[in-house]
Amino acid sequence: MAIRTAAPDSAAPAGPDSPPATDDLHPALDASIELSEPRGSGLDKVVFGVTALIAVGFLVWGLVSTASLSSASERGLAWTMTNTGWIFVLTASAFVVFVIWLAMGRFGNIPLGRDDEQPEFRTVSWIAMMFSAGMGIGLMFYGVSEPVSHFATPPPGTGATGSAQTAMATTLFHWTLHPWAIYAVVGLAIAYGTYRKGRVQLVSAAFEPLLGSRAHGPAGKVIDMLAIFATLFGSAASLGLGALQIRSGLEIVGGIGGAGNTVLVAIIALLTVAFVLSAVSGVAKGIQYLSNINMVLALVLAAFVFVVGPTVFMLNLLPTAIGSYAGQLPEMASRTGAEGAAVSEWLAGWTVFYWAWWLSWTPFVGMFIARISRGRTIRQFVTGVLLVPSLVSLVWFAIFGGAAIKLQQDGVDIAGAGGIESQLFTVLDQFPLATVSSILVMVLVAIFFVSGADAASIVMGSLSEKGALEPRKPTVIFWGVATGLVAIVMLLAGGEDALSGLQTITIIAALPFVLVMVALAVALVKDLSNDPLVVRRQYAIEAVEAAVVTGITEHGDDFVLAVEKDPEA
Repeated sequence: MAIRTAAPDSAAPAGPDSPPATDDLHPALDASIELSEPRGSGLDKVVFGVTALIAVGFLVWGLVSTASLSSASERGLAWTMTNTGWIFVLTASAFVVFVIWLAMGRFGNIPLGRDDEQPEFRTVSWIAMMFSAGMGIGLMFYGVSEPVSHFATPPPGTGATGSAQTAMATTLFHWTLHPWAIYAVVGLAIAYGTYRKGRVQLVSAAFEPLLGSRAHGPAGKVIDMLAIFATLFGSAASLGLGALQIRSGLEIVGGIGGAGNTVLVAIIALLTVAFVLSAVSGVAKGIQYLSNINMVLALVLAAFVFVVGPTVFMLNLLPTAIGSYAGQLPEMASRTGAEGAAVSEWLAGWTVFYWAWWLSWTPFVGMFIARISRGRTIRQFVTGVLLVPSLVSLVWFAIFGGAAIKLQQDGVDIAGAGGIESQLFTVLDQFPLATVSSILVMVLVAIFFVSGADAASIVMGSLSEKGALEPRKPTVIFWGVATGLVAIVMLLAGGEDALSGLQTITIIAALPFVLVMVALAVALVKDLSNDPLVVRRQYAIEAVEAAVVTGITEHGDDFVLAVEKDPEA
C-alpha cells in the first residue's frame, strides 16, 4: 500500500552544506534557520524616544510634585483594584494552566531549535542557572517577612492567627508555580521564535503569527515600549526593596537611628553609581563573577540559619507547606475584591502586587530563561522552569520563614519588629554571629542591586536598539540611571510608608502588559499549531489511517505500507 503525498521535490531534506530556503520548504519539514539580525542598526528613535520622554516626565513629576504623584497613584490604584483586579487574579492562574497544557499536550515534544538539535547546556548547568534566576532581592526581602506576616495576621477570611499552614501556603502561592508560569509564557515565545523560527529577540517579534509584518511596524513598537515600561518599573520596585532593606540594616548594625528618605536616596544613588562604573569600565564579566559569588553566599546564609536555627521545625515545615499549598490553592487562586473591602486592600498589598511585579519582570527573566534553554523541548522547558525555582523558594521560605515563625511562637515578636524590611535582621539577631550575618545580608542585597540593574538595563537597551544582543553603553547607562531615579520617586511617593509607593505604582504600570501577555499566549499557540512537528503528525495520522483502512479492505491482514512519489503531483 502506497501512502501518496503531494509534497514538492524541494521538500526533500537538504544536506547540511546546502540548507534549503525556508520559503520553499514544505511546512511539515524542519527548516535550517539562521538567527535574524536586527533590522538596521543603532537606536530605534521612536521606541527609545517615546519611552525615554515619558520616563523623564514621570521623574520630573515625582521630583517636583511628589504629593500630587502620590495622590494620583492612590487614585489610580483604587481604580485598578476596583475595575481590573480580577484580571490579574484570573490571568495569573490561567497562565499556570496554559503552560502545563502546552507541556502535557501535543506541543510538548516540540524542540526550541532544530529537530535534531541537542540542548546547548547540560542539564546540571541548566538547573544551576535556573536556580540563580530564582534568587534575588525579593527572596532576601520577603524570606522572613511574608511567612511571619501571614502567621501573625492571616489573609481575611482564613481564620485565627497562629496558623503556620496558612502562612506557608499563602507564601508559596505567591512564589512558586504562578510567577514562573508567567515567566515561562514569555520565555517560550522568545525561545521558540528565536531558535525555531530565526526571529530577532524582541517581544514584538513573537507577535508575527497574529500581526504579520505589522509586528515590525507601529504596533510592534508599541509592544516593545510597553515591555520597556514594565521592565523599568518592575526593576525599580526591586531596587527600592533592596534600598529599604539596606537602610534597615544600617540602622540596626551601624547604629544609625531613624534613618529617613535621605538615606534611601543616598543608598540608591551610591549603588547606581556603582552600576554605571561597572557598565562604563566594561567589567560585565566581573559583575557576573560577583553574581555567582552572591549565589554561593546566599546558600551559605541559608545553610547557617538552617544549622543554628530550629532545624527540626524547618524540616517538619516542608511537608506541611507542600500539603497546605496544594489543599488551599483553589481558595487562594479565586480570592478577589468581591469578598469585600478588607480583601481588596489585602490583595493590593500582596497577591495583586506580586502578580503585577512578576508581569513586569517577564521581559528580563523571560529573555534569560529563553537564552539558556536552546535545544530543550517545551515539556522539558516547562518542567524545569516551574519546578526548579519553585523548589528553591520552598526550601528558602521553610528555612527563613520557619525560623521566624518558630521565634514568633516562642514569644519573640518578629512580626511587630519595625517594618517588613527589618524583620530578617531581627531574626538573625536571635542567633550567633548576628552582626556578621547581617552585614552579609547587606552585601548580598547590594550585589543583587548592581547586577540586577545591569541585566535589566541591558534588556531595556536591547528593546531600544531593535533587538541588539549587545546594546551600546550610553543606552544601557541611561536606562540604569533611569531605573535608580524611578526607584527613588516610587519610594518618595509612598511618603511615610515607602513600600506602599513601590506597590501602588508597580500595579498601575503593569496593567497594560497584562493584555500584551494574553495576546502573546494566543500568538504562541498559533505559532505552535503550524510547527513542522505538529503538521508532520497530522499528515502521518491522516495518511496512515487511510492507508490501513484501504489495506485491510483490499488485502485483509496481508499488506504493507510504502512511500512513493504521487504520479499525479
